[in-house]
Amino acid sequence: MSTKIVRDATERYLKERRESGESRGAFETEIKRLGGTPRVQTEVRRGSAPAEVATILGISETEETVIRARHMYKDDQLVQLADSYVPLDVAEAAGIENPDPGRGGIISRMAEAGFAQTEVIEEVVQYPATQVEADAFGVEVGSLLLQITHIGHTSDGRVVEVTVHRPGPGWVLRFSTPLS
Repeated sequence: MSTKIVRDATERYLKERRESGESRGAFETEIKRLGGTPRVQTEVRRGSAPAEVATILGISETEETVIRARHMYKDDQLVQLADSYVPLDVAEAAGIENPDPGRGGIISRMAEAGFAQTEVIEEVVQYPATQVEADAFGVEVGSLLLQITHIGHTSDGRVVEVTVHRPGPGWVLRFSTPLS
């Protein structure tokens, strides 16, 4: 990857950042700021979430969710795989089963439907690349990659989105914590 992609968790979910220049979300804004051309291929379907995601969402493993599986590109290079899981009632109210989420992405659609995310927790872990990631990113099976699990909470504490981000090599993750 010739250009590092900086994923700045400090500001990436702010409305004005997600919606900057008609962007469809934070990823598009980040790639445009690097001077690249963002492209996202999205497959939307209904299905059950993996066990660990269902637990975070507070639903059973058999309960249906809306899944937004994305291949995300900078120019012609695949740079991230990301799967979002949204409870069915939230997805239906927010109208996010359309592959094009509109300006600001699904977080903006959820806010408009009364499910504004007021707290985001992101967990970052390393994991060995599977054959799928190895093929996607041109790395060896078993190479260590990062996984970012985004957990979006509403003001009443409900989890309305879990997105599992699997960025390819070369990303920079930036975090900032207020000290007062």
